[in-house]
Amino acid sequence: MKKTNVINVKGENVKELKLNETIFGIEPNDIVLKKAIRLQLDSLRQGTAKTKNRSEVSGGGRKPYRQKGTGNARQGSIRSAQYRHGGIVFGPTPRSYGFKTNKKERVLALKSALTHKLNDKELFVIDSLELKDLKTKNVKDMIKTLNLEGKILFVTKGDAENLYMATRNLGYVACILADELNVLDIVNSDTIVFDEEAIQYIEEALK
Repeated sequence: MKKTNVINVKGENVKELKLNETIFGIEPNDIVLKKAIRLQLDSLRQGTAKTKNRSEVSGGGRKPYRQKGTGNARQGSIRSAQYRHGGIVFGPTPRSYGFKTNKKERVLALKSALTHKLNDKELFVIDSLELKDLKTKNVKDMIKTLNLEGKILFVTKGDAENLYMATRNLGYVACILADELNVLDIVNSDTIVFDEEAIQYIEEALK
């Protein structure tokens, strides 16, 4: 049975929480995990690279010289690829780099990422992430009290407005809602902090 301690903002243990082993205790599938990361990274690419082919470059409306009698190879346009300022052969055109994965793969990738975080002791559960105000100083004090290091990802199910406003000026902290949880954010963070409601939501969504 996978278990973890639930702490409060002061770093004190509040209780012990049993985690669903089918989500946090599986054998991680690194191949599917890598595929899910590549899917997200590729979807961020603009795919707007573009070159002009011979039909798109300006000029070249007439034949450069007569067909026969010059001793040169026959040419139909000075905008052919072999000419300077000619069209580009097989150049890039606008495209989408995205690809599809099935639902089972996406769920397995999330479970694998979460299991890795738990096994590496980089996953923490806090009783609540609701803040009374939106002061960045309070969040920094909380991070220091909880001994959180590196890039930190807060995942909450409740009202996250104050948390988001308090962390948006901190380049090493990100805050997302539980239903926005994704593989790239999990892997890109050194420490991930869930509130208890977020854990319950994720276990219900991924079961």
